[in-house]
Amino acid sequence: MLRAVTYRVLHVDTERGWRGGERQTLWLASELARRGHVCLVAARRGEPLAERAAAAGLDVVECSPASEVDPRAAFRLRRVIRERKIDVVHAHTAHAVAVGALATLGTRIPMVVARRVDFPLRDNAGTRWKYGRAAAIVAVSEAVAGVLRKSGIAPERIHVVPDGVDIHRRVTPASRDTLEALGVPRDARAVVQVAQLVGHKDPVNFVRAMARVRERVPQAHGLLVGEGPLRADVEREIHDLGLQSVVHLAGYRTDADELLAAADVATLSSREEGMGSVLLDALAFGIPVAATRAGGIPEVIVNGESGLLAERENPTALGDAIASILLDAALAARLRDNAPVRAKEFSVERMADRTVGVYERVAG
Repeated sequence: MLRAVTYRVLHVDTERGWRGGERQTLWLASELARRGHVCLVAARRGEPLAERAAAAGLDVVECSPASEVDPRAAFRLRRVIRERKIDVVHAHTAHAVAVGALATLGTRIPMVVARRVDFPLRDNAGTRWKYGRAAAIVAVSEAVAGVLRKSGIAPERIHVVPDGVDIHRRVTPASRDTLEALGVPRDARAVVQVAQLVGHKDPVNFVRAMARVRERVPQAHGLLVGEGPLRADVEREIHDLGLQSVVHLAGYRTDADELLAAADVATLSSREEGMGSVLLDALAFGIPVAATRAGGIPEVIVNGESGLLAERENPTALGDAIASILLDAALAARLRDNAPVRAKEFSVERMADRTVGVYERVAG
């Protein structure tokens, strides 16, 4: 019987903070390691990814580039690649692509690049060079793959591998005391969005949608979990619409999963979205979803089966979708029942299977 091939993979993620991409990096590396592959995680010292990877028993390599193109950081990674006999370098973020490209330059070590956003690639020489160095580009959705093709990436270099979700974990929903401390009354219907307050997530759209929800469901309250540069814009919109006692900003929270699991409805108000991996969490928790049709979201949420979808930048439509779930008990029950079934199609195990398939293509 043939023995399964194992790979020595260097996962590179130089982002600060803890977001969906960092969690996907950790989940993938952990699952591959569980299967017998050797996984090293290159991350910034002291950042959550480095700390959580170490706690998970993974080898952690410090990678703290001073800029996107940092020869010293690339040289240190090149030494790791040589000494640890790495088979594949997997760059998980845009900034990691540059340091990975430099580290593998002049070697035969293939670089795989993850692309989780549906923004077009920048049209400049640096971007063309670093993405040109990639043996394969992993798109998290067909929507992202289409954007890559329009940006000039050859179709044969693009492989669609959706993000995954840990369907085995058990998350205890946040208590009513916790929600009340964040401003959500005990008798309220909680509408929760976990997302950064950044442009492509369109949090102002969420605030406006909640104004529509309140017209139909007076006991509904909105909770935005996340931080970002648009916080002042969101606060201004809340004030202008008189929703100060209705829409609550929780900021960055380490218990975001628990807050999401306590929702009556989970939302994502994006105008652009690679896939929306937080929706996978909602599905796994059995939470009904109301989201926009941005980017790859319709590849995750089947309208009417695992959630309701509204057009982008249409707060009335999004608000009506949220209200429909809150007001229609049969609909909400159907969505809750279908959600975990849908989540299984995006398990971490399936993500790992597909990723290994990409490694086989580029590394033999």
